[in-house]
Amino acid sequence: MRKSGVLLPIFSLRGEYGIGTLGAEARRWVDFLAASGVSCWQMLPIGPTGYGNSPYQPFSTFAGNPLLISSALLAEDGLLSASECARAHADTDRVHYDAVSRHADEALRLAFSRFAESDDYRAFCARQDWLEDYALFMAAKNANGLAAWDTWEEGLRLHRADALARLRTEQDTEVRFWKFVQYEFYKQWGALRDYAHKQGVFLIGDLPIYVALDSADVWAEPGQFQLDEAHRPTAVAGCPPDYFSEDGQLWGNPLYDWDAMKADGYRWWRRRLRHAAAQFDTVRIDHFRGFAGYWSIPAGDKTARGGHWETGPGYDLFRSAAAEIAECGILAEDLGIITDDVRLLLKQTGFPGMSVLQFAFTRGKISEYLPFRQAVNSVCYTGTHDNDTLLGWLTSLDADTRAYVYRYTHTNLPLTCADALIDMAWASPANLCVVPLQDLLHLGTEARINTPSVCQGNWEWRMPRGALTPGLARAIAERNETFFR
Repeated sequence: MRKSGVLLPIFSLRGEYGIGTLGAEARRWVDFLAASGVSCWQMLPIGPTGYGNSPYQPFSTFAGNPLLISSALLAEDGLLSASECARAHADTDRVHYDAVSRHADEALRLAFSRFAESDDYRAFCARQDWLEDYALFMAAKNANGLAAWDTWEEGLRLHRADALARLRTEQDTEVRFWKFVQYEFYKQWGALRDYAHKQGVFLIGDLPIYVALDSADVWAEPGQFQLDEAHRPTAVAGCPPDYFSEDGQLWGNPLYDWDAMKADGYRWWRRRLRHAAAQFDTVRIDHFRGFAGYWSIPAGDKTARGGHWETGPGYDLFRSAAAEIAECGILAEDLGIITDDVRLLLKQTGFPGMSVLQFAFTRGKISEYLPFRQAVNSVCYTGTHDNDTLLGWLTSLDADTRAYVYRYTHTNLPLTCADALIDMAWASPANLCVVPLQDLLHLGTEARINTPSVCQGNWEWRMPRGALTPGLARAIAERNETFFR
């Protein structure tokens, strides 16, 4: 069945609290998608962000981001007053994370002071096998001035039982606070997911292949990662020099110990996929090629140039996780340096891969991303969160490449060319096409979500005021009708 989707991070929603939340603005967005005939909302990872505010470096792969919790919904439950919600009002054009974080912490702690544990809350805590470690991790982090866990005193750093017991006693209120935060996040998330389903909108999540070093995941389960006896990485993740960076990308995430994971039947990954399936209808697995072969960089290197390829778990992982995968659709982000082993793995799994139109136009080469070469079992994108917008990309091209794109699209101006490329995505053979909202709004580089290897100014874009007009909904609906999506 042919479907269309729009890519938009939750934090980019326009609301009154300085960042998009799971509240009214998310429901307005779902209503807009439904009115447009769009059946899929693709978003970025929703975990609790840390340094750099990147959703790809969360404090937990299981927890939700407290910044996305709606204060207005807390007020509806009687946990905040209207005046307390108003303190955080900030209709800003970009997300100012310091201010948003400060207001969110204040609001959540006020709400927690009025919260009475219920049977529903206790049942939630009992179901989440990750929650205790996450709450302990956040309590210890706050007690240590937000320092990374690998700087904590030895007992806590090494996750020893006696140190954890002391932490539970000394930080009992703080531990309960972090459990409350996750209860509220998932309560609001479940309500939004149910609302979207009633409107015929399905949610596509994003699962980063790696987790952050400074996360409850690595702290609590060091045996799953390539760490030394002191629980410090021996090698870290990234990718070699490519289109985005001549030095490659040094992500710094600890690498998995795939031998240890295989020995216990990939328990950690099966648990992760099971959790993702409970959140989303479909999950995009980031950096899929890392399961076939991954770029291993010696810990301490300053760039990714000194890395080398290592063999990943391959199809063995997905065979072992067949039951979990059956609960949720999977999209494979198969971009980057794609070799025969990656192509074979994609074929073995049957997952749809990605075709990005911004990568399709190389003069003299028949790119696999050109529309006529795209597979039915694939997803066509105009661009991703790591790309410039269509207009920004077109204006940055060299003259020869831009002329080639214009010839291909039978256009001669950036705006008409961008629209033609969006039409090509909708018309493509791919079962699903996904277009970032910025492209539908004809926005330029100022609306870019992320620039890889650039540390500042990312993850801040918010949709303009009044962007979701009836006219835009009609235009999208007409594309769906024209191209049978």
